[in-house]
Amino acid sequence: MRLSTKGRYAVMAMTDLAAQAGKTGARGAVCLADIAERQQISLPYLEQLFSRLRRKGVVESVRGPGGGYRLAKGAGETSIAEIVRAVDEPLKAVRCSGEEKLGCLKGGKRCATHALWDAMGRKIEGFLAGISLDDVLAGRFDREAA
Repeated sequence: MRLSTKGRYAVMAMTDLAAQAGKTGARGAVCLADIAERQQISLPYLEQLFSRLRRKGVVESVRGPGGGYRLAKGAGETSIAEIVRAVDEPLKAVRCSGEEKLGCLKGGKRCATHALWDAMGRKIEGFLAGISLDDVLAGRFDREAA
């Protein structure tokens, strides 16, 4: 399974936002232009991502001088899976949508490896759901090795 640029950049930007919030205090907003520069991500692309993140309630926008974005909840309460889902990235490894009972082959049949990829997707989802922004900032994302 490959996470697209959209999901990777959203996680990078949100990790940066969480790190900056830790420096400026929970109420301080961070300007997207600053995140774009630090993370080397296009500002228009970040604006699109943060629009989605705001609509899903992951971040809040702050208008006016000193405006920008801030986390809607604590970094310890914001999971990586939540961020990826907020930018409309599926956390699945199967070709079919998973919403229907039919598979991706002709006639609605499932391929022989459907259960394998479905199980892997659930493991990835569970792993990312168990990792918060705080965990990423502290380097606590490899729980199996610990």
